[in-house]
Amino acid sequence: MNKVALITGATRGIGRSIAVQLGKSGYKVAVNGTKQVLIDEVVREIRQAGGEASGYSANVADPVAVSVMVEEVIAKYGHIEVLIANAGNLQDQKCLRMTDEEWKAVLDVHLNGTYYSIQRVLPHMRQTGGDILLMTSTAGLTGSVGQVNYSAAKAGILGMMWTLAAELKRDEIRVNAISPAALTDMTRPVIDHLKEKHASRNEPFPEFWRIGAPEDIATFVNAVLSETDADLTGEIFAVNGSKVTKWEKPAPAFSENSIEAFFAAWHRQKGSE
Repeated sequence: MNKVALITGATRGIGRSIAVQLGKSGYKVAVNGTKQVLIDEVVREIRQAGGEASGYSANVADPVAVSVMVEEVIAKYGHIEVLIANAGNLQDQKCLRMTDEEWKAVLDVHLNGTYYSIQRVLPHMRQTGGDILLMTSTAGLTGSVGQVNYSAAKAGILGMMWTLAAELKRDEIRVNAISPAALTDMTRPVIDHLKEKHASRNEPFPEFWRIGAPEDIATFVNAVLSETDADLTGEIFAVNGSKVTKWEKPAPAFSENSIEAFFAAWHRQKGSE
């Protein structure tokens, strides 16, 4: 194994677990975060397990910082075969009360940060081929009340993924998205709130919110990177524990040749549901 994997947001939760797992699997891991002390901890953990890693402090919302980071990784290793755009944040709020700063903060990290990371890595990855894994969410697939900024960013990442999967296939670069369900620092407050809410109502905790661990996501990432099928691109994989679900790209549901016929068909379908 001589592949280099750059992982953004690799100091906590899912990103950290992926970094450690890939380090154990023989990847040279470029660990990104915004706090040097946490970056150093992950690098040390990988090295202590016998892996090779180096750390890079950069806010992915800053295009200049991303450019510098990528060039530093190239200067050290000479190539990048894997990019995992995992960096994220939350600023949850109902739309009516959301501030411009809360909207922008989430879009800047999730959507812009993903774009900057891809765009800066691509000139180097085109020389070797490789894999780009993007993190989406059920919020981007189905929406999520109180997360209009996060939902918009995660849905935007899917559009980016489908476009780049087609655009980069000739360069032997696969682009896929993962919708992870795992108990992390980011999700734990939501899970705890829901547990209290359902307990206070004497209601069973919804099966949907019984989620796995970050290590489960890391195991899947390692597995999908090990697959050699060039057609394994443009896909969405939802991962919760050992359960993996493939989501389909949206497709037309029905068409009619007039507005009247369309709404008549819509009402018929609604009545049959």
